[in-house]
Amino acid sequence: MEIALAEELNEIAALGSTMSVHNQVPGGVHCSGSLQDSWRINLHSRIASRVLMRMAQSSYVNENDIYDLVLEQPWEDWFGYHHTIRVDVTAVKSPLKSLEFTTLKIKDAICDRFRDQFTQRPSVNTKTPDMRIVGFMDARNFTIYLDTSGEALFKRGWRMETGDAPLRENLAAGLLRTAGWKPGVPLFDPMCGSGTILIEAAQILAGIPPGLKREFAFEKFHQFDETEWQAIKASVKPNPLPAEPSIFGSDISGDMVVMTRNNLNKAGIRFEVPLKQIEAQEIKAPTTQPGVLLTNPPYGERIGVRGDSTLETDELAKEFFTAFSSTLKQRFAGWSVFLFTADLTVPKMLRLKESRKTPFFNGALECRLFRFDMVAGFNRREEAKPKEQN
Repeated sequence: MEIALAEELNEIAALGSTMSVHNQVPGGVHCSGSLQDSWRINLHSRIASRVLMRMAQSSYVNENDIYDLVLEQPWEDWFGYHHTIRVDVTAVKSPLKSLEFTTLKIKDAICDRFRDQFTQRPSVNTKTPDMRIVGFMDARNFTIYLDTSGEALFKRGWRMETGDAPLRENLAAGLLRTAGWKPGVPLFDPMCGSGTILIEAAQILAGIPPGLKREFAFEKFHQFDETEWQAIKASVKPNPLPAEPSIFGSDISGDMVVMTRNNLNKAGIRFEVPLKQIEAQEIKAPTTQPGVLLTNPPYGERIGVRGDSTLETDELAKEFFTAFSSTLKQRFAGWSVFLFTADLTVPKMLRLKESRKTPFFNGALECRLFRFDMVAGFNRREEAKPKEQN
C-alpha cells in the first residue's frame, strides 16, 4: 500500500507547511517535518500502520556496533525511567545470527543509558508498553526508531465486535483508495461482515479522522503539549450530513448486519447506512446511479459449513460464484466491481475477465484486488467466435 500511503501523506502535508513526503520504500514511505506533523499523520492517516521517528542510522558489523549507536541516543529527552518499553527488530538479509540477541542488546543499551544517568532504568512490558522502540537492519545498515503511535494505527478505537475474518481497518481504507472510491459515489458491500469497509467509507464521508477516539504514544513524550494537540484535533471540521444514502451494505447473516450497525454507531456515524440481510446472489443495485461494489467475498472454510470436505467446499464456491456472476451481469451494468480475495481462481469461477488486479497482503496471506467493469454485453471472458460465412 506504499503508493496509496504516499498519496495520503501528501494530502496530510497540505494541512500544514512543514511536512515533506520523500521516497517510497518496501513497506513504508519516508517523510520529514516537525513533531506536530507526526501527530497529524497519526490522527489522519487511514493507511499507515505506525508512524516511526528515526533516531539514528549507521553501518554495522556486529551487535556491539548496534549497542553503541543505541547507547548514544538521548532517550531521556523523550521519555523517563518510569515508562515501560518494548523493543522490536526486523531484518532483511542481515548477517547477524540472532534477532533475539540483537533485540536484547538494544534493550540493554537503553536501560544502561538510564542507569548511568539516573541509577534507575525502564521496565520491559511486551503487552502494553508506554514506548515502543523499533530496530531495522539490512545487509549493511542499522536504523533505530521511536514509535510515535503506540498501538498499531488500524486500531481505531471503535471496534466492539468482529466476524470470523475481519479486514484490518487500514487495509479496508487502502482498498477503497485503490478502487478510486470518493465520497458521493455510491458504494455497496454485499458481504459486509462486521462492516469494516462500510465504516471506513462512512468516516471518510463524515470527515471523521481515524485517530479521533484513541490515544497515542507521543502523548507520553516529554515534549508533548496537550493544548497544541487539542488545537490540532479541534481544527478538524466534520462534513455536513448527506441528504441521501450513498453507502450500502448487506450480508447473508442477520448477526453480521446487527454487528455492522453497532460498529457504525460506535464509530460515530450519525447518518443512515442502509443494511439488509440477504444472500449476495440475490442483491440488486441500491441506486440507479452506477457506483463501486467493493467486497471481501468468503473463501475456503468461510464458504462451506464446518465438516465439509475440500471438494464439497470447492463445489459450493463454484455454485456461489456462478450465481453471483449472473447477478452482477444482470443487475449491475455500469458499476465497477472490486473483489478482494486470496483465491486467485475467482475470475475464472465468475467467468469474467478482470480489467485490473492489484496484489496485496492480508497479514501473510497473498491476495488480489480484482476489478471488473460491468459493461453490458462486453464483460464475458473471450469465447471462441464462429467464423463469419462469406
